Amino acid sequence: MINNFITVFLQVVSLFLMMSFGFFGQRFKMITEQGSQVITDITMFFVTPCLIINSFIREFDSAKLKELFIVLVAAILIHAASILLVNIIFKGNKNAVNCVLRFGIVFSNVGYMGIPLQEAVLGDDGVFFGAAYVAVFQLVLWSYGIVCMSGDRKYLSAKRLIINPGIIGTVIGLIVFVTSLQIPYVFRNVISSMASLNTPLAMIVVGFFLAKSDILAAFRAKRTYIAAAFRLIVIPLLTLGALYVVGLKGTVPLSIIISSSAPIAAATSMFASKFKKDTACASNLVAITTVLSIITMPFIVALAQIVFN
Repeated sequence: MINNFITVFLQVVSLFLMMSFGFFGQRFKMITEQGSQVITDITMFFVTPCLIINSFIREFDSAKLKELFIVLVAAILIHAASILLVNIIFKGNKNAVNCVLRFGIVFSNVGYMGIPLQEAVLGDDGVFFGAAYVAVFQLVLWSYGIVCMSGDRKYLSAKRLIINPGIIGTVIGLIVFVTSLQIPYVFRNVISSMASLNTPLAMIVVGFFLAKSDILAAFRAKRTYIAAAFRLIVIPLLTLGALYVVGLKGTVPLSIIISSSAPIAAATSMFASKFKKDTACASNLVAITTVLSIITMPFIVALAQIVFN
């Protein structure tokens, strides 16, 4: 297990080193709020869809399609179980802090932390399966997530639910995969080049938000540890146990575990700001779980490598 831990730990450390560019960029005023938003938009609307599509450019394999379906079902069940769990533990819909805690625990940073680590540890197959998890994440985010944080169903939008970069990238990728569509070299080269930007750009954005957070205040808040424990340890271990019981092996369960063990999603801060909830609590939760994930993710993923390989 030590070797597995070290391997994954070094991968996570490399992600944190990339974050340092965003962290110091913010501290030395080299990256502004507007600049970080531009990077976020480029990553979200162009780079991540290209990464997903790139992972689907392969010869059709019915076994892989079946495994993709397994990931979709697993992602739905994990989100459903997480929602049930947080609504039992953190009651009170009108409590602004409870809204942030519920949202944060349910939504892991599958795009900015999950996919880069899946790519580093599992290669194209990791991204291939990670894309399915991201698709479910997006659907739950724009349904339960928006109602959870806003407290009002009027914010639900079918357009937002269906038309977003993650879903669009996954649908295009599936069409390419199922039809074995031969994409001309020039387009494949562009898609591949854009896809390669995902990890560094995503880490720069995360680093930028870390620099803006009050890490010390986050460490002093008891609720932070409760949320971090559920997001980084309880849910991933419950997921690992469930996947082991159903008998899954190989890349599929490892990809699922990486997604489920990622820290609290950056969307927590964005949604808290949009709906006038406790933004300080949201930012601190994202910051502290991201920092703690340098230990928890290697441990969980290394354990999963032993169990599923």
